[in-house]
Amino acid sequence: MENAKSLSKSHRMLFLNTLAFTVCFACWTLNGVLVTYLVDKGIFNWDVIQVGWLLGIPILTGAVMRLPLGILTDKYGGKYVFSLLLLLCSIPLFLLPLANSFTMFALLSFLFGMVGTSFAVGVGYTSILYPKEWQGRALGIFGMGNAGAAITTFIAPSLLNQFSANDPENGWKLLPVIYGAALLIIGVLFLIFAENKKMEKSTKTIPQMLSTLTNVRVWRFGAYYFLVFGCFVAYSQWLLPNFMNVYQTSLVMGGMFATLFSLPSGVIRAFGGYLSDKYGARKVMYWVLGSSVILSALLMVPKMEVTTAGSGIMAKNAGIVTNVSPTHIKVGETDIAVMAKKENVTDGATILPTKTSWQEVIVSENQSVAKKELLAKGITKIKFDANMWVYLVLVILIGISWGIGKAAVYKHIPEYFPTEVGVVGGMVGLLGGLGGFFCPIIFSYLLNFTGLWSSSWMFVLLFSIICLVWMHITITKMMNKNEPNLSKQIETKN
Repeated sequence: MENAKSLSKSHRMLFLNTLAFTVCFACWTLNGVLVTYLVDKGIFNWDVIQVGWLLGIPILTGAVMRLPLGILTDKYGGKYVFSLLLLLCSIPLFLLPLANSFTMFALLSFLFGMVGTSFAVGVGYTSILYPKEWQGRALGIFGMGNAGAAITTFIAPSLLNQFSANDPENGWKLLPVIYGAALLIIGVLFLIFAENKKMEKSTKTIPQMLSTLTNVRVWRFGAYYFLVFGCFVAYSQWLLPNFMNVYQTSLVMGGMFATLFSLPSGVIRAFGGYLSDKYGARKVMYWVLGSSVILSALLMVPKMEVTTAGSGIMAKNAGIVTNVSPTHIKVGETDIAVMAKKENVTDGATILPTKTSWQEVIVSENQSVAKKELLAKGITKIKFDANMWVYLVLVILIGISWGIGKAAVYKHIPEYFPTEVGVVGGMVGLLGGLGGFFCPIIFSYLLNFTGLWSSSWMFVLLFSIICLVWMHITITKMMNKNEPNLSKQIETKN
């Protein structure tokens, strides 16, 4: 009876914790919609590099501060750390409407980006609320809060349009105020209703705890998380301008498509934990990294038209050109057919690339030509529309794959580091958060250098291959060293 009552209280705290994390994650990815809107409407004339920085700066703060906030949570308890985080981060959001330059916008973004540390705070708080047999499920449910990114991409574009209907220049300023108010309200609720719990005092000093981070395995797990979480966070923001620029969607439709990426990826995290428990985290990671390689390879092919040389016409014998038309050339008495140009209008409806070939006459009447001289040059045009709906499906699939991967990565940590879950988990989370910071900046530089929106997927493909090869080499070395016993244990002690 006492145990059931304790679980009931923990469930209430988990609900409040997950709600707070969801709101924090929505705020953390706010710039993805807001900055895109401000540039699209010409309110601020930021270039693609500055946009990349503004998308990444809040993610940087949330990443680098995860480890210290996790340590504070262990020391003082989740109630007070989470409450203070929510209340303080509302202030820069209330001040954001006053920003009138890139520098000021970047500074305030840096400050409200602290909400990204809510994951480390929430994991520490949730873990202490539940017994060991409940922690996996509880953390999976809590992790679903990163679907808060979908709230922003789904709701924020419509709100911006409504607020700007009567005041196009200043209507946007109401949105960060609403986000700040949400943080303020949740912070007060957390302070009133949450029950504080903290870990029992550890005999390890902080330097001893941090010494674990010298283990290469920590950095390998961090690399996986850089991909599955960092790229998820980056694309939660990057997909909106991507859809608007490549497919000319409206802000609202682009936001809806970005939501279709971020919502399933966030919600399915709990299912990823279930799969990792049932089949082993290693098998799941093989599937995740393999699918990331395949899907990013498909997504990296840009929407394009390629015009190249095709099959032309050469004179079989020397002679004088007596007649020329778009469909025929006459050399002496010999009549030669010419392939005329036919426009292939697809309007983006085709899925596979289409090819159009024709021949263009390059000689004129009464011209003397030699044997094997070119009479008409061949031209071939290959057009790939990168069908928007196919692109959207592939984006959703890779988001789902990464969502499963997020849970699988964290499944490894208590198995390898049972007494350093907080420190290792904090470092892995930090590296994942750094992925969310660096990726938009990398994407913007790649876009600026190549002129291709799909260049970001080229980066994802390369990084996915690195992670997959690194994991496979490590496992192969382990099996070669410990065979035959390791092959039986590979899923229980990855």
